[in-house]
Amino acid sequence: MASTLPTKDHSILIVGAGVFGLSTALHVAQDGYTNITVLDREPVPSPYSAGNDINKIVRAEYEDPFYTALALDAIKEWETPFWSNFYRPTGYLLTTSLNAPQKARDTIKKSFSSIGDHPSFPSGSFSAVDNANDIKRYLPMLEGQMDGWSGYLNRYAGYARAAKALEYAAKRCLELGVRFVTGDDGYAVEILFESADKGKKVCVGVKTANGDIHKAAHTILALGAHIGTLLPEISQQVTAKSWAVAHLQLSPEEAAVMKGCPVVNCRDLGFFFEPDEDTGLIKLSANGAGYTNNITTSEAQASLPTASNDGIPTEDEDLIKRLIQQAMPQFSGKELVKKFICWCADTPGSDYIIDHVPGTMGLLVVAGDSGHGFKMLPVAGKWVKKALEDDEQIIERWRWKDKKSGSDNISWRVGKVKDIKEVEFSGLKSRI
Repeated sequence: MASTLPTKDHSILIVGAGVFGLSTALHVAQDGYTNITVLDREPVPSPYSAGNDINKIVRAEYEDPFYTALALDAIKEWETPFWSNFYRPTGYLLTTSLNAPQKARDTIKKSFSSIGDHPSFPSGSFSAVDNANDIKRYLPMLEGQMDGWSGYLNRYAGYARAAKALEYAAKRCLELGVRFVTGDDGYAVEILFESADKGKKVCVGVKTANGDIHKAAHTILALGAHIGTLLPEISQQVTAKSWAVAHLQLSPEEAAVMKGCPVVNCRDLGFFFEPDEDTGLIKLSANGAGYTNNITTSEAQASLPTASNDGIPTEDEDLIKRLIQQAMPQFSGKELVKKFICWCADTPGSDYIIDHVPGTMGLLVVAGDSGHGFKMLPVAGKWVKKALEDDEQIIERWRWKDKKSGSDNISWRVGKVKDIKEVEFSGLKSRI
């Protein structure tokens, strides 16, 4: 039996080729580990990964200075030659609208407090915006009334071309000798254990949908919102939640006008990006508390992703249309296209979980992206590698929790969590 502590030739099995899984594979491979296998049920980037999207926000605004520091570390990596082809430092406008709830206004104040005087931000990074005229001074491409909009512009932020960054990470992993197994061959359906050692079950790998056995000295689960399907006991601390995403198709002429627009995030409505440079699509997402899909399994009650991600809740489509009308009314007549829900793995305190599963040996989880994981793609893998090599998680907030602590009332989100089975979906007769 292999030692708990890894050596460079130990077999490492990473289940899940999303943000956390690819980042982990990249970091351990770059550090000289030579026997790494990544499993996923789909080719990379997997459609089941929340990171498989045209773009994701990269910013360091947090109510919690702990994550501000980590995000600043990530931004520095996005600026390096390794990642810079996928980073667009357009800036980030964070506001509330006229009728925003106080909670939305408070979270902007808390977020700014973590960055306003931070020495790592370049001089002149921030500008207050108190009204629509202020916003248009910096974002002249926004033609809307934006009544009551106020907040600030952060120039040391932007977005990443998400799917392309994941593809690149996978390519570099392959160049470093990482082996990828996808399809039914890579669809893990069961964690395999052998007899107990020192009172703990020993994880020896996983079985996949086609019956194949993949054995390893160290198994790392990085399945995002789907982790509860393979490890049900984690559902006490990780909740699958979804948010609505839609797009506007712009002509080349329209896209040229919007090019360079900072990411716009109106906390009580939603957010959008500049047009994608390849497709001319503007991605928009509704802000809210998220939607669960609560089901009762043979082992526990849990929220797990739905089988289909097609369509978005009608209430979120209305929010997105209000966002367009207030900020970009010139596009109000356009049809929303490519509408889907994006599933994330939420924790009560929005903390990640990077820890060994209690009562086991050789089994590590990295989970709980909580809607703020993608920006950490360049750095997250080093956190997982440290936990693996230390054989423990020394950061208390990232440790495994035996039971749910806290509530679904996340401080930086507005609205109320709803179960997805109880909401009306735009253009769909049946959701489930």
